[in-house]
Amino acid sequence: MEPDTQTSAARVASSRRRVVLAATSMGLAVVQLDVSVVNVAIKPIGASLGGGVAALQWVVDAYTLAFAALILTAGSLGDRFGARRVFVAGFAVFTLASAACALAPDVTALIAARALQGVGAAALASCSLSLLTHAYREPAARVRAVALWAAGASTALAAGPVAGGALIATLGWPSIFFINLPIGVAGISLTLRYATDPPRRDGRAAVDPWGQVTAGVALTALAGAAIEAGARGLTDPLVLGGFAVALVSGALFVIAERRTPHPMLPLRLFAVSRFALPVAIGLLVNVAFYGLIFVFSLFFQQEQRLSPLETGLMFTPMLGAIVAANITAARLARRVAPRALIVTGALLLAAACLGMLPITASTGPAVLAAAFALEGFGLGLVVPVMTATLMSSVDHTRSGVAAGTLNASRQTGSLLGVAAFGSLAAETALVDGLRAALLISAVLAIGAAALGLVLGGVRDHERSPLSRS
Repeated sequence: MEPDTQTSAARVASSRRRVVLAATSMGLAVVQLDVSVVNVAIKPIGASLGGGVAALQWVVDAYTLAFAALILTAGSLGDRFGARRVFVAGFAVFTLASAACALAPDVTALIAARALQGVGAAALASCSLSLLTHAYREPAARVRAVALWAAGASTALAAGPVAGGALIATLGWPSIFFINLPIGVAGISLTLRYATDPPRRDGRAAVDPWGQVTAGVALTALAGAAIEAGARGLTDPLVLGGFAVALVSGALFVIAERRTPHPMLPLRLFAVSRFALPVAIGLLVNVAFYGLIFVFSLFFQQEQRLSPLETGLMFTPMLGAIVAANITAARLARRVAPRALIVTGALLLAAACLGMLPITASTGPAVLAAAFALEGFGLGLVVPVMTATLMSSVDHTRSGVAAGTLNASRQTGSLLGVAAFGSLAAETALVDGLRAALLISAVLAIGAAALGLVLGGVRDHERSPLSRS
């Protein structure tokens, strides 16, 4: 091939990769946006459609529950039948469900549509990273791509409360769902035109029904029991029964995954520390982070009497901090061990939570802004390093399962955080419940730091998986 022809081909390939990066970032961005944007809308949604704290928790958790319950299956299907196909299908489902959310006539219909959004989100989150890592095969290019992908998702996550508040103030709460429609159309179009599939595994026996059913029942029972505990109390028979069902279903899930020839979650992956520890860390930090976002949204609107827009603006310091930390982590990862970054980020998150423990209804915005910035920077350090460490522990044919497992763990953490911390706020005075949530979050973040210390897959003198294939 002539040099000019080679140069032209390289430019075309580079342009295609950038478009794939844009499309996959759009997919993960809408997923993350709808995790956080609804939090600032809970008061206007309640005023418009009715429902108490428990119903509003389900508006948040129905999405997260479906997301967490189906993400492993979506990742497995992507590995077997093509990440591109599953990603596009997920975008279509998510976009249609967003329209259904915006048009919901009552809170029950909204909860159902939010669950359908979660189905689409599972496919988007599990396959976006597979498509991205396949498009960027050179180590240096992959470093930059993963950093930008993570930064885009973090920006959407942190911008959710701000954008949601602005949209609600000007166009009403349905607008936070309508905004997903043009993004969905653009993402589907770009993916169909430019993305290609990574290598697939055998397409036979693609579905693990027993694993899916037991995982779904366990998560649903756990979420329902945690939410209802706030209204009924921990000793209520229904609550105790829910926890019992969750425990039994979880045990059956493990048994099913051990026995089936095609498990959606191969348990042997957990024998690898670089796989198992990031999964556990993702669970702990998400309980703390997303649970606090939900309770703080209640606090700002009920205790400090802020509007949805003002509530969103209170979360603004997280935006710059998370994005800055994502970029910082990508740069430092070339010469700093992953566990050092994870430990530092987790300890910053813990410090932010402990610093807010004296909170009262009259605590000023400057104090909270500083704490939120510290919290966001800590999370922003942890997530990209944690993600790259896990993805480096498997080969490309397992990338969907690996990404799905991490996302399932993180979304389960989000689910438990909203359910548990929302229950604390419901059964006690809101400020007291918030303080308890802050203390629990600090303990969980310290636990994540401890897990980071024992992350043995990458020694201190070795290069990070962020900087190699």
